[in-house]
Amino acid sequence: MPVAAVLEIDRVSKRYGDVLACDHLTFGVRGGELFGFVGGNGAGKTTTMRIVLGVTAADAGEVRWNGVALDHSARRRFGYLPEERGLYPRMKVLDQLVYLAELHGFGVNEAHRNAETWIARLGLREHRDDEVQKLSLGNQQRVQLAAALVHEPDVLVLDEPFSGLDPIAVDVLAAILRERADTGVPVVFSSHQLDLVERLCDRIGIIRDGRMVACGTVDELRAGSGTTLIVHAPAAAAGWADDVEGVSVVESQDGRTRLRLADGADDQPVLAAALATGPVHEFSRHRPSLTELFCDVVGAQP
Repeated sequence: MPVAAVLEIDRVSKRYGDVLACDHLTFGVRGGELFGFVGGNGAGKTTTMRIVLGVTAADAGEVRWNGVALDHSARRRFGYLPEERGLYPRMKVLDQLVYLAELHGFGVNEAHRNAETWIARLGLREHRDDEVQKLSLGNQQRVQLAAALVHEPDVLVLDEPFSGLDPIAVDVLAAILRERADTGVPVVFSSHQLDLVERLCDRIGIIRDGRMVACGTVDELRAGSGTTLIVHAPAAAAGWADDVEGVSVVESQDGRTRLRLADGADDQPVLAAALATGPVHEFSRHRPSLTELFCDVVGAQP
């Protein structure tokens, strides 16, 4: 039985002059789910996240949490990481995190405990008494992440959280996000690092021109992409597969051909045509990566 979404974006629209940033955008995120929100530059990801957090008002539509329209009180339980830095540059790391936890209603002792916990988890102990402006960009990003987590939020909305992080920090953050999801927290994050999105996320939504154009697990997204065959027939002449029914050539170079097999088409005529040219060194089905799926969807005409 499918799990109901706890965070719902329902027919949300937002226009900036002639630009329609969100166009009746609709999707939901379930409790305990890592949801990857991806799209090209200017697709509407950041605008959507700002609307969810109440930073920007929608022109139309509604955002709901557990079936109820979001208000300021509910949004206080959200953790948000903006794409741009949102920190006080002259404030020390520990003082900043304690202050932010207190703003969310924590007492001073609990605020200190939470701040120290996230400083340790995110590898910031040696910088706890440094001003944020004196940190590297990567360490500033770690502090920004701690700021999103320090008040133990019920929802996480993260805009490019992996930006500027080294591989070790990426692995630490990935583990933290999975831990938070395992406690039932819905986690929404955008990223241009599609290999990370593919590895981490339970479901993925692809936005283009303010609309959700594909949404599901990677396997569900692959299901609509057709089958790709890789054939290495070194003696094959150009156009060797042109007359095979249900096949289109995507790319061919140095005897290695990538073909798209139409839904329901048989791959055996392709193999027969390849063998007719001489030896076949490879004949395999290729599972498209999220990057390939993304390019197919975003590059398609509306």
